[in-house]
Amino acid sequence: MGTLKPLVDSYYKQSTGKAKKAIDANAIVDATIYLKTDRSIDTILDGVLKSGVYLTRDELASQYSASPANIQKIIDYAASHGLSVGHNSIDSRSVSVRGTAANVQQAFGVQLHTFKEKGVTYRCREGYISIDESVHGLVEGVFGLDNRVKAKTHFQILGGDQNGGMHERGVTPAASASFYPTDLAKLYNYPTKATGFGQCIGIIELGGGHVIADLNTYFGTLHIPTPNVIAVGVDGATNAPVGNANSADGEVMLDIEVAGAIAPKAKIAVYYAPNTDKGFLDAITQAVNDKVNTPSVISISWGNPESNWTTQSMTAFNNAFKAAAAVGVTVTAASGDQGSSDGTTDGKVHVDFPSSSPYVLACGGTKITLSPTGAIAQESVWNEGSTSSGGGGVSDFFALPSYQANAKVPISLNKGFKGRGVPDVAGDADPASGYKIRVDGGNYVFGGTSAVAPLMAGLIALINQLRGKNVGFMHPTIYANAAGYRDITVGNNITTKTKKGFTAGAGWDACTGWGVADGAKLATVLGAKP
Repeated sequence: MGTLKPLVDSYYKQSTGKAKKAIDANAIVDATIYLKTDRSIDTILDGVLKSGVYLTRDELASQYSASPANIQKIIDYAASHGLSVGHNSIDSRSVSVRGTAANVQQAFGVQLHTFKEKGVTYRCREGYISIDESVHGLVEGVFGLDNRVKAKTHFQILGGDQNGGMHERGVTPAASASFYPTDLAKLYNYPTKATGFGQCIGIIELGGGHVIADLNTYFGTLHIPTPNVIAVGVDGATNAPVGNANSADGEVMLDIEVAGAIAPKAKIAVYYAPNTDKGFLDAITQAVNDKVNTPSVISISWGNPESNWTTQSMTAFNNAFKAAAAVGVTVTAASGDQGSSDGTTDGKVHVDFPSSSPYVLACGGTKITLSPTGAIAQESVWNEGSTSSGGGGVSDFFALPSYQANAKVPISLNKGFKGRGVPDVAGDADPASGYKIRVDGGNYVFGGTSAVAPLMAGLIALINQLRGKNVGFMHPTIYANAAGYRDITVGNNITTKTKKGFTAGAGWDACTGWGVADGAKLATVLGAKP
């Protein structure tokens, strides 16, 4: 073997203040190695967008897969370091490996440690991941060496009517109104001639589970047949409800119930994965490449500030989203629930990833006030304080995409970077005008941008059905024609201690994007007949 060379984008610095210990050399570590390809996903996607024809998943695999010879080189490298090889995929360009901490540290040139946070022990690493120069050029990234929780949910519960009392996450005032998703579909003028038939909505979940009895009760209340919900296990994770609405269960049921209420005849494939960078990435990659369930839209309600991710992770995730765009799969993601700070305490503004990816439809939050007749009297930026406010801003990592060139995206308030503006669209997210949801035997009112991602995913499923083909990567179209949105011009998302943030105004802004989608108008913009 030759010299170990660092993967330059893999650097990670452990946050201060966490006592750590050397890992047990015999502890078992699982990792996934993602390979580079001879043909970049950028080249493939450029060709797709120029032709206007999306690839099939088989066509993507033929153009953007690892060669069997390179897969074998990685397998041999792993074996030479005493690592066993599990699942490997030419299509997803990945090799899963397992071994003792001692062997993993040797294979990847890392020092692994453990630390305890909130009673849970995690494995962590610092510095670079390195790999032998003989295979260094084949590797895009190595994931799973660090297994700390990677993403947080973006939902908030206002209260419950069965499990007693208020179950608050963040600052949540008394409810002024609450809605079933079908109520919002009417207020937002969603197409009524489609049901999502023939579509599949993929949902990424990093914990928790769904309970069929609760889904049957919920959709029975709406007089809608319970959608066909399929659990897809990733990296050993399963549909595993924990019986607490304020846990990941709340996220899972919120996502399924919102998407299913909007597009009741769509199949819903829920990809359950561990809440690690490896699990999250593996779930997205599996959904994009899934030739069985073939989701046409993928909803993600999990994330964290860009500053919490390595360059390696954001690059690999972004490549997966580019692959989704190439096969005509729209990806929606929540933009966060803590305003311009995104929950950080450094006084700087931050955007949430993965919503900040230029290939993801970033979903921000609003608050609805109704008139006495039940119509929308006002819709403004959701901002009830530093722990209950819609996320938005400018990426410090992703450059301004060409489709936003004329959107008047401001430069980053942190370092003057011309970055991708977030969000693209918004919808009801304030718990005070939240969603009626059933979780673990109780009925609750939920808010958060977590609700907007499946809301938009459901709408896109309707539009896909009406079009007879996938909308896919819709950003260039909606930025060239904003007629599909109702502009939100009231409010701000300022939550930093330095009072930095953004204010809503005419046109695109870093609070609500283009505003709230008028379903029928957006369908027309995207080439459907509502």
